[in-house]
Amino acid sequence: MATWTDIQTRLAGTGYIASDDLAMALHIAVSLGRPLLLEGAAGVGKTEVARALATVHDTDLIRLQCYEGLDANHAIYEWNYQRQLLAIRAASDAGETGADVEARIFSQDYLLERPLLKAIRQEKPPVLLIDEIDRADEEFEAYLLEVLSDFQITIPELGTITASARPMVILTANGTRDLSDALRRRCIYAHVEYPDRQTELAILASRCPQVEGHLAAQIVGFVQKLREEELEKLPGIAEMLDFAAALGGLGIKDLSDDPAVLHAALATLLKTQTDRAAVPIEVAARIAGKAA
Repeated sequence: MATWTDIQTRLAGTGYIASDDLAMALHIAVSLGRPLLLEGAAGVGKTEVARALATVHDTDLIRLQCYEGLDANHAIYEWNYQRQLLAIRAASDAGETGADVEARIFSQDYLLERPLLKAIRQEKPPVLLIDEIDRADEEFEAYLLEVLSDFQITIPELGTITASARPMVILTANGTRDLSDALRRRCIYAHVEYPDRQTELAILASRCPQVEGHLAAQIVGFVQKLREEELEKLPGIAEMLDFAAALGGLGIKDLSDDPAVLHAALATLLKTQTDRAAVPIEVAARIAGKAA
């Protein structure tokens, strides 16, 4: 794409409204072939960036969901041990042993691709999403640095596999732990904030065009005011869209129509009992009054 505004326009065509800073960071990362590290609160749309980018480039999205204890086997490759055991037994019954059996069971036929290996073996560059990298251990992060530096993986039994087409890599982090300086140096960086009013209105209009303009303005105003409350988990963009869909399904035309129904619809926005208790029906009605 020639300019960062091109990618911004094409992302908008998929329903993702990117800020100028994010579109510029995406453009630089893709142009330079560098990973893009996105930080920000949960629910601001970091993961959706990867999905939208894959749609824009008409390519596969390969996702590695990180978690505590994630190791190289689950991220890169594993051998299909069950099939290998069956093959060994069959070879033994046939009187076959030795190097030929070993070579056969450690071949491509018995290899299970995990996200990192799958990403570097694609003919067309995919989008590789390494989601919530800050949930993985520091040891795995260090190993990941080697993969992102050379885009090659060594399998002792098969040799080194080098990417035929470098994937477009997006890493996301929610601030669970500090990431290493080494990882940050290798990445282009962008911080994704909650959208401003106009941007969130554009997102709602793109994803839920059936919502009438007055109600859409109330919904966005209500959710943005709700984020100013002292809550454990602030509602993100996905929750805002669920809220809009729920109100539409309930036949609500104005947030002041039925305080009880409005309060019930908060099930889409507030995801802990503490937060539900912090926003009783009276508080919801007050926020709705300010959201017009």
